[in-house]
Amino acid sequence: MLDYDLEAADYDQTRGGAERARAAAGAVLELVPAGTRVLVDVACGTGIVSELLTAPDRMVLGVDPSAGMLELARPRLGGDGRAMRGDATRLPLADGSVDAVTFMWLLHLLDEAVVTAAIAEAARVLRPGGVLVTTVNKNTAQFDSPSDVGAVLGAAYREYVPVPSDDFDQVRQIATAVGLELAGTSGYVGHNQGKSPRQWVELLHGESGWSRRATAEQIAEICQAVAELPDQDVRRGDPVYKLAGFRLAAG
Repeated sequence: MLDYDLEAADYDQTRGGAERARAAAGAVLELVPAGTRVLVDVACGTGIVSELLTAPDRMVLGVDPSAGMLELARPRLGGDGRAMRGDATRLPLADGSVDAVTFMWLLHLLDEAVVTAAIAEAARVLRPGGVLVTTVNKNTAQFDSPSDVGAVLGAAYREYVPVPSDDFDQVRQIATAVGLELAGTSGYVGHNQGKSPRQWVELLHGESGWSRRATAEQIAEICQAVAELPDQDVRRGDPVYKLAGFRLAAG
């Protein structure tokens, strides 16, 4: 897990910057109902997406456990009262107090028990008819694009990786159990996130989480297959990330 206090200063520019943030915010707003007055962005990070979710008639609250991230989020959200320290399983909010909750780039970082607790906590703070919007299948997005790298790494991912904690079907089951029903899906391009074959080989030899579940020999075979692809320094297409919206039953 990254030290987000240390990463805060450079986080945005290494994650696609403003272009990716605009795309992500647009996809979120496709799933946020008209009339949403209070939205809480959980794991808001620097607030680069949270800021874009605000509107004259909508207040956005950011929650994050990292003090370093919140220092950057506060001016974007309008001051101390709009950016609060907390985590997804214990939100500093009253029952039924918000119209929407967003989890951007969060659930894939958590284990299944924490995902379950976080979704239940979102349901607790939502008003009837409110929605939870979350990214799902985040890591697999890199391998779903129709490219030669995607074909090689997608096959390896499916073989060596257990079902991820943000798997869509699994998240949907957890949401259903706490009274949230699927309201829709959307997606956005992860601008500047596509990687070249050479970059992927470097990642596989480094600290890529899923690759550590394969043996050294298996990793070597995957790397060899990627290294034999043409145009080693040409980045492949950017991933398309998926969002799912879940609505709390009204009354």
